[in-house]
Amino acid sequence: MKQKSVLKVIALLALGLTLLQPIAAQYAQKDNPFFQARTTPFKVPSFNKIYKTHYLPAFKEGMRREQAEIDAIAASRKAPNFANTIAAMDHSGIFLSDVSAVFYSLLSAETSPELQAIARELSPLLSAHNDNINLNEKLFARVKAVYDQKQKLTLTAEESFLLENTYKGFIRSGALLNAVQKARLRQLNSELSLLGLKFGENLLAETNSSYIAIENQDDLAGLPDGVVAAAAETAKTMNLPGKWVFNAQKPSWIPFLQYAQARKLREALYACYFMRGDRDNANDNKEIVKKIVLLRAERAKLLGYPSHAHFVLEERMAKDPATVMSFLQKLWTPALERARNEATEMQAIIDREKGGFQLASWDWWHYAEKLRQEKYAIDDSLLRPYFSLENVKQGIFVLCEKLYGLRFDKLEGLPVYHSEVQVYEVKEANGSHVGLLYMDFHPRPGKRGGAWSGGLRREYYEKGKRVAPISTLVCNFTRPAAGAPSLLSIDEVNTFFHEFGHSLNTLFANGVYRSRSVARDAVELPSQIMENWALEPELLKLYARHYQSGEVIPAELVEKLKKGSLFNQGFETVEYLAACILDMAWHTLTGKQAPDVHSFEAGVMASLGLMQSILPRYRTPYFNHMISGYSAGYYSYIWSGVLDKDAYEAFKEKGIFDRATAKSFRENMLAKLGTEDALTLYKRFRGAEPKIEPLLRSRGLLPEEK
Repeated sequence: MKQKSVLKVIALLALGLTLLQPIAAQYAQKDNPFFQARTTPFKVPSFNKIYKTHYLPAFKEGMRREQAEIDAIAASRKAPNFANTIAAMDHSGIFLSDVSAVFYSLLSAETSPELQAIARELSPLLSAHNDNINLNEKLFARVKAVYDQKQKLTLTAEESFLLENTYKGFIRSGALLNAVQKARLRQLNSELSLLGLKFGENLLAETNSSYIAIENQDDLAGLPDGVVAAAAETAKTMNLPGKWVFNAQKPSWIPFLQYAQARKLREALYACYFMRGDRDNANDNKEIVKKIVLLRAERAKLLGYPSHAHFVLEERMAKDPATVMSFLQKLWTPALERARNEATEMQAIIDREKGGFQLASWDWWHYAEKLRQEKYAIDDSLLRPYFSLENVKQGIFVLCEKLYGLRFDKLEGLPVYHSEVQVYEVKEANGSHVGLLYMDFHPRPGKRGGAWSGGLRREYYEKGKRVAPISTLVCNFTRPAAGAPSLLSIDEVNTFFHEFGHSLNTLFANGVYRSRSVARDAVELPSQIMENWALEPELLKLYARHYQSGEVIPAELVEKLKKGSLFNQGFETVEYLAACILDMAWHTLTGKQAPDVHSFEAGVMASLGLMQSILPRYRTPYFNHMISGYSAGYYSYIWSGVLDKDAYEAFKEKGIFDRATAKSFRENMLAKLGTEDALTLYKRFRGAEPKIEPLLRSRGLLPEEK
């Protein structure tokens, strides 16, 4: 009897716990900002109320909600049509998208071990969730039914494009595979998602731990005062007072390589950069890359493609690896010849100074700077005072006002994820709301390297009303030091303009549906075209002012910048193209064994005839573009370069601030990218297909300009 009573009590307790679960979940949701209607201005995320413990419950609820929405679409007894199937799918998962936008923005810009642990736990869950949707046979049957009657439907261009891409998306996600193949595809997707996360975590750890600490002041010889002051500030933040720290972040290592006279230290710091992920330690990425490459190749074969590159490029403007390689080779030969000439000129300086050594990769920045000053008398330390971060920001605002009539109003008091983040409301000339822009400018241990533009909310239409976007712009610019504001290098100025172009693309988006399909090799057009204005004399007069005196940048400096615009273009093009070709080489592999990373890299570079004094811009162990969204697509920057240089010709023909041209570019390109075929949109703007000559001219690669 006693045993039965105990079992009865246990059963009642179990029933009670089961009944209490929804109540407990409801209580947990009550204190979770993700489950509450946003009451903040412009309905921005409540960063000040979001805690790490809120993410997992919100993600799990988001997946549950989206799955319920998808199940309802798939189970519908109504005949499938565009509205109840394609449009309904597009409108599903909004809650999950909102949670993801916040979490992954912070994972990149303000991460922590706790967030990284959450990401690892989430990765297989999200992978399985996406597979559950993409491999849902009933759902695919409805999509196919709509697709099969496409010719009979009256659809807008955006609707037709969305239908086409939704159907192709299911095919490319394995909808036509058998049960065994689908099970394997799920495994591959799950493994790849985790490996990609691990690669990024390793790279961040390597970047944060890669630095040199200088104790002897004599070793700072040649460095500008601002660079020395910044290194001292970095040392203080690392609890190394009295020392000078230079690290693997661009604002730190590039000025050191340019100016430091101590060659051994230049070599040591450059090694800090190019050996990341390649030190055979706990953060080594070589084996991870090999696994990723093999799994991607297997997935491509499973889906019916010769290689991962073929799979990826099917949806790009280039279409196949052969086209990409042919395009890159057209640029490689003249760029390599130009780089060799540059190396010869630098070696002459070394020999003239009786250096007694051959130009090495860690020497390039140093002697390129000497050559630049010798040829054009352009000194970076003399230029920086005219490019304070605030002045450059205002210059971009002025440009956007001249082109598009935009206004930027700084907002105070909105929740932000870090105290350094600035928020602006972007308005039309008539004062109507366009969207919000969050900007985050300086390096931190929790921020990954590089620069990027993302979003906290995408644009779409809800019941006929536009939901305004929230764009993010994140950089790693030189920090203020020695009582001066943040003074940017020309490279950083170009980066700011570049990322702002991406943000304009996000802010100007004007499509009815949330789903966008932008060919990756067109996605850099909005960003790269902005760089063309950065150093235009007409614009420089309006924003390049000395941070102390307010003096406009002297005309002679502007002229030197103009004359020096083609300087070092051989090197910059070659190091970039080498990385493009390395990316393509990894992703056209089809074997079942991945080669040794060092041997493979060396073989690819040798086949190109790359000189030893130049390394590819990214070596495999820290080639984050190749692992993330640019796999078999790093070439996209220069493919988009053809578009951006040709598009800028339209502005030069009518005037670089011409409102009519800007209006056409905004309406046909920036507002519509992802809603129609990219080349169709481009030809609508330009009236013809893009020509390659403007790109070649901009890099000094035309035969007559050797």
